[in-house]
Parts: sequence; structure tokens; C-alpha cells
Amino acid sequence: MKEAPLSWLRGVVTLHVTGPQVEVFINALTGQGIVIWDVKPSKSGLSLKLLLNDFYALRPLLKKTGCRIHITSRKGLPFITARLWKRKFFAVGLLSFGIVLFLLSSMVWSVQVEGNERIAAEDVLDAARHEGVFPFQWIWRMEDPDKLSRDLTTRLPGTSWIGVQRTGTVVKIQIVEAVQPEKKPLYSPRHLVSRTDAVVTDIYAEQGKPMVSRNTRVKKGDILISGALGDEESVKYVVAKGEVKGLVWHEYNIEVPLKIKMNVYTGQRKDHSYLVLGKWAVQLWGYGESHFQKSSTLTEKLPLTWHSIHMPIGWLTEKEMEIEVQTVTLNSQEARDDGLEIARNDILARYGNDSVVKSQKILHEKRENGKVYMKVLFEVEERIAEELPIVYNQGE
Repeated sequence: MKEAPLSWLRGVVTLHVTGPQVEVFINALTGQGIVIWDVKPSKSGLSLKLLLNDFYALRPLLKKTGCRIHITSRKGLPFITARLWKRKFFAVGLLSFGIVLFLLSSMVWSVQVEGNERIAAEDVLDAARHEGVFPFQWIWRMEDPDKLSRDLTTRLPGTSWIGVQRTGTVVKIQIVEAVQPEKKPLYSPRHLVSRTDAVVTDIYAEQGKPMVSRNTRVKKGDILISGALGDEESVKYVVAKGEVKGLVWHEYNIEVPLKIKMNVYTGQRKDHSYLVLGKWAVQLWGYGESHFQKSSTLTEKLPLTWHSIHMPIGWLTEKEMEIEVQTVTLNSQEARDDGLEIARNDILARYGNDSVVKSQKILHEKRENGKVYMKVLFEVEERIAEELPIVYNQGE
């Protein structure tokens, strides 16, 4: 016979029937209108399936035929419900967890702003809040993304397009700012002069009159590119523009200790694990202090994701790693190299990353009190021009 409709919802019982009149028992079942299926003979009898409601009508038929039955399996919703009822607190907890998870996934947990440069992110978030887009807002209460895009564009002047996209519990607001005409700064006429004593290695005058050439030795304050064009009778003042590089000498007094203290990881660590719910974190493992004298903490966050949806639930682990202070002893050559490297980095930081150290000369070196002392002369090619405003009478 065919399986009864909606059998899983009504409950299915699998029986093993034994006795002298098994065939009579089967015929009696069909005569009573009881639906059975998957009837399979075995050495000691046969097995069959029937609905849970029909199971309670078997007793008189069993007495009449002298057969016995053994239940081999129970399947279906009624049996699952009965097992859950025996574990009421577990079932309630599971149901509550599902409800909480559904509610949390139905809220906006984060609003992100992308593409803005001139417009402050706080202004965009404030405008979005007025349109009903903010953290802990119900997703179903938000307007259609197209309408939100139009309304936000109206609220935020200086934007040409705003896109609103929701991925799970995260709302992204993409800003395309309107192109503003470039405002050119107003410059007064000026010269470009040398800021230090140097030997010119390269000069490029974009605007103005070059006053020096390559290999010219200049002093601090000398005009490199003049902003005065013409002669004494007819002078026109302009904004001098260009680039001038020159060789400059810098003298450094370097002091390097021969013993350096360094932080080294020992390999010992203590983990603290947290369950993250939105902005809150509940510690589950790793209670107690580590008793490390010195340590560093590394944080790892693993959010719960489903496909491309980021759920507001996750796992946070803080790895507290023990640090040990070790003393490293340098020889004279290592200390010398470290000192020269520190001086070169200082030159680049002071005079620009395009500066080039052409040569270096150690004028004096000594080792005293656990340190290496050096006096070093660096020859550096760097930018030497600086601005000098031109003061003149308007009537000239």
C-alpha cells in the first residue's frame, strides 16, 4: 500500500510482527481500514509501518490472532514534540535563542559611510538618522533604498549621488561628491632664495628669472629665482616658481649605547574568550590574572556570518602574551652603523624624502662609558629654495 499522506506530521510507527497468524493479522488490519505500508517479510515474521493514531487500535486484533508486536522505530512530529516536552527548559532556551537571533538579525547594527572627502561622516550619519537610518533601528521600518538615496541627496548639499545598500545588519551609504571648481590660492609676488649655504646642483625656473646656475656657490638669503622681471625703467613683479637643489653639509654629533634593551616574546600566553552580542561582550573563558610581569595583548574578532550577511553575534579572543626584556650587546661596528642609519633617517625627515646623502665622513670617534660617540659630516643634495615676499610700492 502507499504511504499515508502527511505521515511525518501525524507520526509513523515501525512494527515487527510475530505469531502463528501473521497473515490473518494483516488482513484484519486492511479490513479495519488501517493504512499500512513498507510490509517486508523476515525469518521470524514481518515488519510494517502505520500511523500513530492507528497504533492504538491494534490491541483487539492482536488478542484475536495471537500475534505479538515489537516497536522498532518512531518517527514524526509527535515524537519530537514529546521528547522536547521532557526537556522543557532546553526547548524553551532553544526557542528563545531562535527568537533573539531573529530579532537581532532584524535590526541595523552598523551604518558605514564611504566615498566622502569634503563632507564629514558625522554630517552624513546625522542626515541618515533624520531619515530613519541609525543603529538599533528595525530593518522593516526603513524606507526603500531608492527613496532614501533621493532624500539624503536633498539633505546633503555638495553631493551628486548617494547610494544606500543594506547587507544583512549593515547599511552602507556611498557618497559621490559634486565636483567643485578648484580654488587657486592667491600669491603675492615673491623671490625664491636660498635657505642655507650650498652649491647649486640643479635649477628649474617655471616662472621668474634664474639668478644662479649649476655649480654656483650661494649663501643663505641669496636670490635663486627672481620675481622681478624687466629692467630698472620697467619692472614687472611675478610669483617666482621653480625648484632648486644644492649640496649642503650637515654635521651630526651621534651617541649610540653599546647595550640595548629589547622586548622579546617568551611563548607563554593566556587567552580570554568572549561572546559578542552587538556592542556588548560576555566573558566565557579565561578568568583570572596571568601574573605576567610584562605582556602584550592581541585581539582577534570572529563575527558570525551566513553567506554575505554579518550577524551581530561573534567570538572575541584576547591573547595576552608574556614579554621578556633582554639586553643585546653591540660591537663598535654595529653601534657605528646604527648611529649612521639614525642620522640618515633624521636627514630625510628634516629635508625631504627626495634628499640624497652623497657622502659621509667621520671626523671624530671614541668609545667611552659604554657608548660610541661620533662626529660625522654628511654631504646631502636637497631642496634649498624658500619663499621671500617682494615688498614694493603699488605706484611703481
